Amino acid sequence: QVQLVESGGGLVQAGGSLRLSCVVSGSTFSNIDMGWFRQAPGKERACVAAISWSGVRTYYADPAKGRFTISRDNAKNTVYLQMNSLKPEDTAVYYCAARPTDASTGQALAVIDLYRDWGQGTQVTVSS
Repeated sequence: QVQLVESGGGLVQAGGSLRLSCVVSGSTFSNIDMGWFRQAPGKERACVAAISWSGVRTYYADPAKGRFTISRDNAKNTVYLQMNSLKPEDTAVYYCAARPTDASTGQALAVIDLYRDWGQGTQVTVSS
């Protein structure tokens, strides 16, 4: 059974930074692509960033470009989301998710229906 555990959320002022972590167990981490998704109240869950098993292929949603960085450490079974220059509109529950790896690139990495396993989510609140 695959388990994903997020950490690193919290309350931060606008302009601040947070680093989210997601530790994966129960799966061969190097065989899975990983994504970070977020869901704000009243909105659909959407991909913020995604990364292929090797780390070579990445995807960033427009709101994340230039501010967020996704990375992974396969030796630690961990994926990270470094979030800088945070804005109040970044406030949401952030989820990490895993999918079997394939040759997807770009926006294909962001297809939510292909992600099979999900963490419980971590709240990020950005105050103005």
